[in-house]
Amino acid sequence: MKLSPQTAWPFAVIPLVVLSDQVTKWMILAEPRLNGLACLSDGRLCGRIEVPGPMDLSMVWNRGMSYGLFQAEGLMRWVLAGVMAAIAIGFFFWLLRAEGRWLKASLALVVGGAIGNLIDRVRFGAVVDFVDVNELTFGYFPWVFNVADAAITIGAILLFVDQFLLSRPKQANSLEQG
Repeated sequence: MKLSPQTAWPFAVIPLVVLSDQVTKWMILAEPRLNGLACLSDGRLCGRIEVPGPMDLSMVWNRGMSYGLFQAEGLMRWVLAGVMAAIAIGFFFWLLRAEGRWLKASLALVVGGAIGNLIDRVRFGAVVDFVDVNELTFGYFPWVFNVADAAITIGAILLFVDQFLLSRPKQANSLEQG
């Protein structure tokens, strides 16, 4: 694969996602009202700051994957980290061969988000989550998440759209012509 400005942009998305994720997590951990590092060991809601608008800041240590799935500690922490790394590596190699803007964007977002959360998992044994959608915005939304989780979710949605909605007309045309 030959890299040019037209083909290299997804590889710029990955570090942008990782950087924005890690900077926002650093800001959250540096905020004394959220008590992030002090509450690392008990895994509960550490602190909360209500802000005007649709979301509040709530510091939570997530010992699972995105949105709290598959909680793990001890040795399982490293197994989960290995699974996350394998997924990121697999999606990265898929990105190297990917064709199409939507597919490249989706894979770059997933890889960047996975790396952002993997850094936390290795560093702390848990992931910093802090975006708390308040009930007035979307009704009941129980998850607290972060920039990496949002990137993974948006990437997964774009991947679904690309693979199942945008690819069908291409597949139908190739079947008709074949």
